[in-house]
Amino acid sequence: MAVTAAAMTVTNPQAQLYLISPLEVGGAFPERLERALWAGPVAAFQFRVKGLGEHEAARLAGPLQEICAAQDCAFVVNDSVSLARRLRADGVHLGQTDGDVREARELLGREAQIGVTCHASRHLAMEAGEAGADYVAFGSFFPSDTKPSEHRPEPDILAWWQRLFEIPCVAIGGITPQNCGRLVTAGADFLAVSHAVWGGDEAEAVAAFQTAITQAPAPSLG
Repeated sequence: MAVTAAAMTVTNPQAQLYLISPLEVGGAFPERLERALWAGPVAAFQFRVKGLGEHEAARLAGPLQEICAAQDCAFVVNDSVSLARRLRADGVHLGQTDGDVREARELLGREAQIGVTCHASRHLAMEAGEAGADYVAFGSFFPSDTKPSEHRPEPDILAWWQRLFEIPCVAIGGITPQNCGRLVTAGADFLAVSHAVWGGDEAEAVAAFQTAITQAPAPSLG
């Protein structure tokens, strides 16, 4: 199957889902991903595995990338620019120690979606935007089972970003259907979620997120 590019674009007035994989993506996980993507609109899927060689990571990524392409869901690689380049992924997500946005752009090309973790820092977010990032990610907004973090921004950082910048912002960290409404109303373009989906029935979780997003008051950013 040919893998075609998908982009993280803001097409809805409210937030869109951005799924992050669990660390274990073998076995039946491709079927779980397909089920999640069929359950409701998902803008992007981040391939996040740790402790694997690039060859093994690429082997595991292949089927998932094809599933995403079939559903027009952007396939983003966590941390590794070299793996993203090898896979011809739609993009890469960089932590603060994972490399430079400009260098990633040079290697991946103009069409790649490059996101940057900015924790709770407005300064880091502005630096990422100036360097050419396609989106910035703030969090962890709530305690996270996936990646514990000492950073705990308030939702108003999302409203601040939306008032001043056009680059999309991603909210991440401990987000569930029960608590996401505040982030939607604050102005998050994307909700990055992992355990809240993969920790139970993925299709039910995606549907629950869509209901919560739809029911949340729309952002007021004027």
